Amino acid sequence: MHTPRHRLAPVAALGLTAVLGLTACSTGQTASASGDGDVKKVDGKISLTYLQKQGDQEYFVGEAAGAKAKAAELGIDLKVVNLGNDANKTVSEVQSAIAQKSNGLIVVVPDPAVGPQVVQAARDAKVALLTSDDQICTTGPDPAACAKSDLVPRIGFSGEQMGGEVGKRAAEEFKKAAWNPAETRTISAWKQDVTVCGDRVKAAKAAFATGSGAAVQNIDVATDNTPTGAQDKVAATITANPGVKHWVVWGCNDENVQGAVTALQNAGVGPDDIDGVGLGAYLACKDWKSGKPSGMKAALFINGKDVGALAVQTAYDRLKNGKAFPAEAFAPTRMVDAATWQAAGVNCS
Repeated sequence: MHTPRHRLAPVAALGLTAVLGLTACSTGQTASASGDGDVKKVDGKISLTYLQKQGDQEYFVGEAAGAKAKAAELGIDLKVVNLGNDANKTVSEVQSAIAQKSNGLIVVVPDPAVGPQVVQAARDAKVALLTSDDQICTTGPDPAACAKSDLVPRIGFSGEQMGGEVGKRAAEEFKKAAWNPAETRTISAWKQDVTVCGDRVKAAKAAFATGSGAAVQNIDVATDNTPTGAQDKVAATITANPGVKHWVVWGCNDENVQGAVTALQNAGVGPDDIDGVGLGAYLACKDWKSGKPSGMKAALFINGKDVGALAVQTAYDRLKNGKAFPAEAFAPTRMVDAATWQAAGVNCS
């Protein structure tokens, strides 16, 4: 992890006029931006700070590794900061990065409510601002209630595409098992104030309904996006639904699905009666690696390294070449299971 070594000519502001001028898109194509000419190129070495929530989580560890590798390739001074789940630390670390003369900030916020503060700090200091994974709004605390034109440019994955793939695979497993819809429930588990999570779950529900062709009752479970949090909430859900024989599970990430699967298995539900489809594969693979039967039937492999590298490249293109930020840019995904995860390159340490 490198710290900035040089005082560089500051980049002109990625001001609100530039950010607000971006129109969100689902293709990852570059969006036009008003005030784009106000952003100046950086002469000399670029200094970036990558601030991540849950930096010790497997996905974000990979993201940091991808960012560092790309920074080394491009000759960028990069500092990676683990914010944990502390929203207050987000603001203080943004201020610290600005004080250390970072030309650009890439942020994964623990809580989107700090978005306007982060945007204001970046604007006042005249540094470029890019988010990865989770969205933040320039004008309010809730990205879900934010106009698309007010969202800060983001690098990550398409929530709609990912959720759609998860729901499609869950439907395939459901049909293969030939379960009675009346004896089955779907569980959608996610942290409900995270916009990208809502996008994923909504798409999963729609794809499952289309793919299964069955009317299966869904249960929404609000979690904190951790395995233990999901396990506790799903355990209560199981208790409240004693007549259910079969369970289909999806969520915002692998943590939610693994926690749900663990709760179900602890409640005596066998792997053959659980259709869990993860999102990430970094936890799902641990079940498959053990060789034991598992309710985790598949997972969408999302590689954090790809996002970290793409975020750094995007920031570099902006600061070095004056290329406008895309409203969104997406990394590729791939569905894997017990038979294919190793060949796909899933890191299961």
